Order: sequence, then C-alpha cells, then structure tokens
Amino acid sequence: MHIHILGICGTFMGGLAVIARQLGYQVSGSDQNVYPPMSTQLEQQGIQLMNGYCAENLDSNPDVVIIGNALSRGNPEVEEVLNRGLNYVSGPQWLAEHVMHDKWVLGVAGTHGKTTTASMLSWILEHQGFNPGFLIGGIPLNFGISARLGGGPENKSGFFVIEADEYDSAFFDKRSKFVHYKPRTAILNNLEFDHADIFPDLDAIKRQFHHLVRTIPGEGLIISPECDANINDVLAMGCWTPVEHTSINASAQWNVELLKADGSQFSVLFENNQQGIVEWTLTGEHNVYNAISAIAAANHVGILPKDAIAALSQFENVKRRMEVLAKINGVTLYDDFAHHPTAIATTLDGLRKQVGKERIIAIVEPRSNTMRLGIHTETLAKSLANADLAIMYQPQNLDWDLSKLNSYADNIEIYQSLDGIIAKLKVEACAGGHFVLMSNGSFGGIYQRLQEEL
Repeated sequence: MHIHILGICGTFMGGLAVIARQLGYQVSGSDQNVYPPMSTQLEQQGIQLMNGYCAENLDSNPDVVIIGNALSRGNPEVEEVLNRGLNYVSGPQWLAEHVMHDKWVLGVAGTHGKTTTASMLSWILEHQGFNPGFLIGGIPLNFGISARLGGGPENKSGFFVIEADEYDSAFFDKRSKFVHYKPRTAILNNLEFDHADIFPDLDAIKRQFHHLVRTIPGEGLIISPECDANINDVLAMGCWTPVEHTSINASAQWNVELLKADGSQFSVLFENNQQGIVEWTLTGEHNVYNAISAIAAANHVGILPKDAIAALSQFENVKRRMEVLAKINGVTLYDDFAHHPTAIATTLDGLRKQVGKERIIAIVEPRSNTMRLGIHTETLAKSLANADLAIMYQPQNLDWDLSKLNSYADNIEIYQSLDGIIAKLKVEACAGGHFVLMSNGSFGGIYQRLQEEL
C-alpha cells in the first residue's frame, strides 16, 4: 500500500509517517518546508519527500492520502486530491484505525504538559520492558525519536502512548484529534483557553474534552488534578469512568509532598502511603504534576509506583523543554518550547526556585496562533514576573502591538529585530545569568546566532 502524506514535516505527521513505514507501507509526502532535521529523519526511513505542494506530487496515484490539519481548501495538492477522487483521511483517523485499534491506548490530554507527560509515561513503560509504541509532539531524549510502533510479536499487541491534542483533525473533520483515539487510560492534565484561531471560547474547548470523556471505557481510568476547576466542569457534564485525582501538598488519592521548593525532589503518596521519592533534574510544579499523573497512569497498567519512580529518576526530559543549549562565560542558555502564558509562568517559577537570586532573562517570540492574536495580553505580561528582564520580539507580521504589555509590567522591553535582541543580550551577558529563549518555532535561527555571538 502506498500512503502519501500532506504536511509530512510536522511533528505529528512526521511521526505518523515513521510508524507507517514500520508497518511496511510505501510512504511519500510533501510539505512547504522540507529541511533538516525532520527531512533527514524521514529520508533515513526510506520516505520520499517533495518540497512544496502541487498536483504532480500525486501522479503516483497513492492508495490513500493523509491530509494534515494545517492544510485547507485552496491548497493546490488538496484540490487535486478532491478533483481526482482520491481516497483521503485525517491523520488521527488513520492512526486510530491502523495502529491503535488493537492496543491499550494511554492518552495524555491538556492545555499544557502533554508532550512531557507522554514522554515520562513512555519511558516508564520502556523502563519496565513493555516496549510501548508512542507518538509524541516532541523528541524524548531517552528515545531520540518522536514516534515508533512498538508492541509485541508482529506489533499486534501492547501499549501505545499518544499525545492527545484538542486541535482539530483536518479541514474536513473539525473534531478534536483526541476524539479518534479512544484511550483506556486518560490523563487530563489541565484545561485553559488556547487555540483562539479555532475555538471561540473556553466552553467550546470544554465541550471537546467532554466528547473525549464519552469515549473512555467504564473499565478504564481518568487521571486529573483535584484543583483544576475547568477539568472538573468537564467531568460534571457526564463521566462514566473511574477518576483518580492528583495534588501537591494536599489530600488527593495521588499526592505529592515537595521536599525541595523547585520540584527537583518530592515524595509520592498513594492513599496517604508513601511510595518513594523522585529525585531528578527537572524543576517546576508543572513537571511534578506531569510526573504524578504518569505514575498513576502506569499504575493502571500494573506498574508499581516504586518502579515508576525508579524510571523517572533516569528521565532525561524532552528536547526543547528547558533544554540547556550552552554554558558560555557565566551565561546558561536554555531553549524552551513556550507557547502560552501559563507555560511561561510555571517554567520561570521553577527556574527561579532553582537558581535563587541569580539573574533570569526571558526572550519570548509570541508565535502560537493564540499568542499572535493578543488574547492573553495581561496574563502574558504577568507570566514574566519571575524574570529580571523580559525581552519580547515584535515581528512585522504580528497582529497586535506588544507595547500594551508595558501597562501590566515594568520588566519588559520590546525589540523589532533579532539583531537588536542579540546586541542587547551581548551587553547583558557581561553580568552573567540564565537566558531562556521561549518559542514554539525556530525564532529566526537566534539559537545558533546567539551562541556564536556570546
């Protein structure tokens, strides 16, 4: 069978392509931006890549075309698929029908922490010898890849961990991706307003999460934080599955007692009985919540908490999640995949608790669709409170004036060029500190340029 993928260089679609090859299918794909490292990773798998979208890319008459959710009507290759009457499907639907239908699916949903939690859970399963399949929106450093088929003999059984995204499936299927996955074990990490380009308000997102809850078996399990009011609203709409709650320094069934304020050491309790102590290199209460959720999910498939804790002590985090790029002349340079004010706030809070009074400079590119629309102006400004200085990049094509942020905070400076940002950071580097580059994109290549300049 020949599968052709439109939008193949995205993290989700690229991972799907790798899994399709592992199933033995012929795979090709096209994208507007075909460049390393994704292009190299795919070509090494024997996948034919085509740069740009055009009708000629379909001349091989593939058996099925998988269309990514970034593509819409008017795209020349999409139009050709429709005109030729080719068989087409969304990525989530194909994955559900061809990969996950016979596996125990563990889905990780939520506005924040999906990638990290799914990576933790996959590593716990791997550490215990289960050889899980997974598809994750990032690269777990313990694996070095974002997706694999996994499973038992002939890949027909076993566990599959999926980052369960609430974003829509395709231009012809506006349901959230996670509705297709039918998880038996579901982590609902948290819920806030995001994806303002497709959701009109928070209630619309809650409705999609409710649709996910409707697909979870009565013999399955839902894991959620006790104190998240929005998740609790979702569960109040109707829930037919047992729920286990998590908390920090509180009294949920799965509770954590922080032994270090930065979250680098904590005790895990289940029904008030201590299960062990996690000591690791990660920081921030958000990662503590991610960890306790992963431990609870692993427990549901039969992994003892003490064994999950042992696995997490060897967890190496995910690429671009507070990844230390370099330490240069007293400056520690981080790459963080920040895309929402809450993610920015929790990341900087964890770093502040780790480094004390040492200088922190946050350098932010507002690149996600929600950030570009200026939906969270006040919360974005306040999310930077733990930075001694916050540098915001205002590209020419941004839809709102970042100077509005100065109405809510006095530690923010705005720059309209990367050259200006680099020049400022070269001056600030004389005093040392922690420079956190926060973007869910390439940030104009600033990562390498800044290292060279420093």
